[in-house]
Formats: sequence, C-alpha cells, structure tokens
Amino acid sequence: MDKLTTVILAAGKGTRMKSKLPKVLHKVGGHPMLEHVMDAAEAAGCRDNVVVIGHGAELVRTLVGDRARIALQAEQLGTGHAVLQAADTLRDFTGTVMILCGDTPLLEAGELRKFYEEHIRSGAAATVMSAMMEDPFGYGRILRDENGDVAGIVEEKDATPEQRKIREINTGNYCVEAPLLFEVLRTLGNNNSQGEYYLTDVLARLRGMGKKVGGIVTADSEMIMGVNSRRQLAVAEEVMRRRILDRLMDAGVTVMDPASTFIEKSVRIEPDTTIYPYTWIQGDTVIGEDCVIGPNVHLENVKVDAGCRIRFACARDCELKKGAEAGPFADIRPGSVVG
Repeated sequence: MDKLTTVILAAGKGTRMKSKLPKVLHKVGGHPMLEHVMDAAEAAGCRDNVVVIGHGAELVRTLVGDRARIALQAEQLGTGHAVLQAADTLRDFTGTVMILCGDTPLLEAGELRKFYEEHIRSGAAATVMSAMMEDPFGYGRILRDENGDVAGIVEEKDATPEQRKIREINTGNYCVEAPLLFEVLRTLGNNNSQGEYYLTDVLARLRGMGKKVGGIVTADSEMIMGVNSRRQLAVAEEVMRRRILDRLMDAGVTVMDPASTFIEKSVRIEPDTTIYPYTWIQGDTVIGEDCVIGPNVHLENVKVDAGCRIRFACARDCELKKGAEAGPFADIRPGSVVG
C-alpha cells in the first residue's frame, strides 16, 4: 500500500501513570505499547511510517529505531499540533495518512486494513474510526448529520448535557488525505477549554470546505482502548493475555487454566502441546508439538523441541532437544543445551 502511511502519536507524558518512563513504553503482553501499535500498522500494510515523540524523546527514539521516521513535538500543545509536526517529514507524500495513538496496544492489523479500505471506498477526505460504548464518559462524542456522515466531534469537556448522552465515541484513529491534512492543520486555532489545537477541528474545517467526512464503527470496542493509568494498563494486559491464549487454543494448544497462564505475543507453540497452570512463557520462545509445559514453569527465549517435558523449572536463553525432560526444581542457565 504505497499510498498509505501512518502518523503514530507518542509524545505524551502520561501523568496519571505516575512514572519516570514515557507512557508508550509501558509494557502490555511483555512488549511496549508503542511496539504493538507499530506492529499493527506494519501488518496492515502501512509503509514509511512516522512516530511523533516528545516526553522521554530519546528513550522512545531508541525503541523506534529504524522502523519509522521521527518527528519531534517539543511542546505538547494538543493532537492537532502533534500531527502537524509530521508535515515536513511527509511533505512529498500524496495519499492516505492513518493517524494512530501510541497508547492503544490492542489495535489489530485486520481492523486497520478494513478501516483504510472502507475509507478509500467511501471517497471521503477524512474518516473517523468510532465505537459504541455503554459508558462513554471521557471520550469525544461523534455528531452525525442527516446523511449519516460525521458532522463533527465534541470533546467531553466541551459537550452539552445532551451531547454527553451520545454513545458513539471517537477512538482517536483517523484516515485523512494528504497533503490536504497538513494544509488544514496549519489553519487551526486553540479556542477551547484546554487551549490546545484539536485534531478533531480538522474535520469541521473539511466539512466547511464541502468535503465528505465519514465515520466507520468498529465492532471491537476493546481494541481501541487507550491506556492512561496503571489500572487501565492492567485491563489491557488482561485483554491481551486472553486474546493470545484464545489464538493458541484455536490453533491446537491445550491451556489447562488460562487464568494462571501468561504467554507473550512473540511466543510460538505448536499443536498438541499442553500448558499447565502457573506458567510464564516470554520472549522468542519456540515450543514444538507434543510437549508438556508446567506447572510452575518460567521460560524466556528458549527453543523447546518436540516431545519435551518441563515442570517446576526456570529456563532462559537455552535449548531443549527432542524428548528432553527438565525439572522438577531446575534452573537451566543461558547457553545450556539439554539433550
């Protein structure tokens, strides 16, 4: 998709996290939240992506590495201001800019691809990804016109009592055509309760220019969850863990007790392997078929061949050959090969 790129917003401090670490570097499923978003964008077909950094810039820059280009937001003056920092980086780009938030680790590539395809099919200048929420408190509300197009988005702090009853919310994900996006961003003001430049004001400007602004409702309201506190981090961790285990079980892995099993997204496990309770599997671990892992096992970056049995053991950066057994009460150190 040469005509699709992303701008990922990762400049915020995350005050409610109460942490010296930038918010987007906090981990869900063993990996930083920003890494999950970059993974989803790349898997959806986005190329030549831009990450907007600010608070803890050097730490975030290190994580991004050469996976995306960097734009620096030296002052955090709102989402519109953040996206505008990518204007110079994308000055020669003509196509769709998908704007994502770096603190939404549950985003999935399939949903982003569908979002982009429906945006293109609609012919809109901009499209908002929305979701229906039972409790929409804190989210911007989607305002629709008589044709079902998006007439605007009103933030919680600026909404009237009637607007706050609306259940359709803004997820913070957009597809907007460039270079029109940056042309409009340069015209924004900050006349609102926060004194910030809202990205949502771009939609109102486009409407005023007679452009079509669409809205696509995602069926997965969990996926768009933003993480702003340690409590929300724990909720995202729970959802991520459930999804990972569901995929493994659907692929033929037996998980005896999902509630006490912790497996990272990067782990690969072959069918007909059984995972017993109180097991942690992390990093680049690969487990072959017909293995029995657990109970009480911790594996990190371990290659486990078919037919192995590991119980009450800890292993890291090592290898177990076909049919090997480890434990109980074993600590297999880095570089070891168990035959």
